[in-house]
Formats: sequence, structure tokens, C-alpha cells
Amino acid sequence: MIVDVHTHTPTHRASVPEDEQRTFDAYRPDRVVCTTCSWDDYDDAMRGVDVSIAFNIAVDDPAAATGIPTDAERINEATAEFVAAAPTRRIGFMSLRPDAPGALAELEHCQQALGLRGIKLGPNYQQFDPLSAEAHALYARAERAGLPILFHQGASPIADAPLRFAHPLAMDEIAAAHPELRVVMAHMGHPWQADTIVVIRKHPHVYADVSALFYRPWSLYTCLRLATEWNVLHKLLLGSDFPIATPAETIEGLRSVNAILAGTQLPRVPEDALESIVGRDALALLGLDG
Repeated sequence: MIVDVHTHTPTHRASVPEDEQRTFDAYRPDRVVCTTCSWDDYDDAMRGVDVSIAFNIAVDDPAAATGIPTDAERINEATAEFVAAAPTRRIGFMSLRPDAPGALAELEHCQQALGLRGIKLGPNYQQFDPLSAEAHALYARAERAGLPILFHQGASPIADAPLRFAHPLAMDEIAAAHPELRVVMAHMGHPWQADTIVVIRKHPHVYADVSALFYRPWSLYTCLRLATEWNVLHKLLLGSDFPIATPAETIEGLRSVNAILAGTQLPRVPEDALESIVGRDALALLGLDG
């Protein structure tokens, strides 16, 4: 089974009108990204993927905060409608602001009424302290409800998104306080992949996804070699970060990670382990296979 644990809900149900198309040039070093896409664009990108997890990020101005324009008033409703159209192939995650009034009530609504099965948080984009009391209250409720949380981790090109709110070492304290909470650390916490590796090694229910890494080949190679040496390759999950990248690009990037080693004596990342990342049953690991 191929599971993409990291995709963004399409911005448009139908084709994107030309005057509503948006691009962003700071996410990838190799090309400009079109941040607007339709349901059909999403399906085209997910060919070959068995199940994908989709979400928005709850911010007041998504286009400014993340580069992905979304209706801020319908962050979770849009995701619920999208996944309901293909319930065997899509799983929806809600997004909440832990410091917002009624956050826990919104969690209940999203789970019970909208059928959303996990949570996406971007503390740096949402500008909340991931170690605050309000955040811990949300984690505790998610832990009791069996809702996994995918956290944005690491770098961002958005100038006012505080990096300290997305540093991987915060996940160590969160996991210690909520040991049954399933957590995915996005992007392996780039460029702090080594910190991510020691966190996922330490905590049984904490994982990392490999999204947004392949277009920096040396960074991808070094973090996968570190993961090899620390014996945590089995804690890595496939994620594309669509529309910033596609699953096909991500899989090809994983499979070609050793290509830069030609003519050197540097150690390879085991090819069988790379295939295991591609085919890993992330749904079972995150408690989403029911």
C-alpha cells in the first residue's frame, strides 16, 4: 500500500480560473510552485497512491501565512467535503488554533460532525507556542480521542513564521507528556534532521515524513544516512507536500538518493529500506486503519 501522509486540500473544486491562479517561488530551489489546484489536479497527482491524507492550515490569511490561498472561514469544511467525495482514497485532518476560544469544541465538531480523523498544526504559521498550556490541552484531547497530529517542522520561507515554534526538539517534550499520541514530524524537521532523528528514535509513536526533501539531494542523502546509522528508517513515512511536490517526484527522489555517490566511497542508503518507506502502511502506524 502506498500512503501519502502529507497533502494539502485543493483550493478549487473545479478548474482554477486563470485570474485566480497563484504561484510561489520560495518553496523549492528548482522551480516555481503553483499553489492553486483543483480536485482533478489532485487526483492526477495521486495516481498510483492508494490513500492520501489531506488538510488545510487554520490561519487568518492562508495566502500570506503559507502561500496557499484557502477560504479561512471554511478551513475544515472544505477538507471534509473533499475527502467525503472519495472516502476510500482520502482521509481528512482538521486544523485548529489551540489558543483560539472554543478550540476543543471545534475539535469535537470536526471529528463527530465532519468526520475528520486527525489534526494538522503549523505552530510557526499559526504563531502559537507548541509547548503552551493551551497546546497541551489540545494534545491531551487528541490523545484520548485517537487523533494523530501532523506538525509542520523545520524551515519556512515565510518571514513572520517563527522558526523556534517549528524546531523538532519541542516534539520531545510533547511526546513525553502524551506518550500515546501519534505524531508525524513533517519534512524530517529540515534542516534539523538530526534532531528529528533522535526524537523519533526515542518515542515509539512519533514518526517523520520525507516530504519536501528530494529537491535538495545532499540534504536528503545525509539525513537518510543518519537515519540508517541511528536505525530509524522504519519510522519514516511517505509524504509529498502536494501541491508543492507530487508523490511521483518524491518516490523518484527517494529511489535515486544514492545517485550522487557515483565515483565516491560514501556509504549507500539501503535500497530495500527506501522501498519500505514508499510502501509503508502509515495508516496502521497512525491508528487510521479502522
